[in-house]
Amino acid sequence: IMKLLIAFLAIFFTATGIQAQQTGSTVLNVYGGYTFKDKVDFNGFYGYVDEAIQYGGGIEYFAHRTRSMEIKYVRMDTHFPLFASGGTKLNEGNDEGSISYLLIGGNNYFGTPDSKFSPFAGGGLGIGFVSLDDGGDATEFAYEFKLGARINTESMISYKFQAYFQSIVGAVGNDFYY
Repeated sequence: IMKLLIAFLAIFFTATGIQAQQTGSTVLNVYGGYTFKDKVDFNGFYGYVDEAIQYGGGIEYFAHRTRSMEIKYVRMDTHFPLFASGGTKLNEGNDEGSISYLLIGGNNYFGTPDSKFSPFAGGGLGIGFVSLDDGGDATEFAYEFKLGARINTESMISYKFQAYFQSIVGAVGNDFYY
């Protein structure tokens, strides 16, 4: 059941809004989600970004009833094991760190603003920060794409469920990774 719960959290990324959408309104979003493990190859070495919980917040401004701009910060604390081509772990006991994103982007909501269920699509551009606890840091270009739906309630709180793809783009040696 735990794997099913993790898969559900990975597919749907939850955000909570504190105000109904109206032209000129501002919404505070609180984010919580799950990110899957990913493999990164470098010049004969390879590493992983382990799965982790992602959390953060953002401010969304509705310039139009169905279009918004958002600035957000999200972070995940994880492990970055690094291996030689033969499979030997190179950073034993020293692989903890974090990935943070500072993104500015927008969302387009479909349907009528007064409906209880509003699908949306969005994206963002910004900066990705990778920090290792032993002192290694990198700041690179980052982007995201997302699809989801907002569910309005009778109160000032609404819920967003979304699937997202976030990536940091960079180069190591003569390898390019995303």
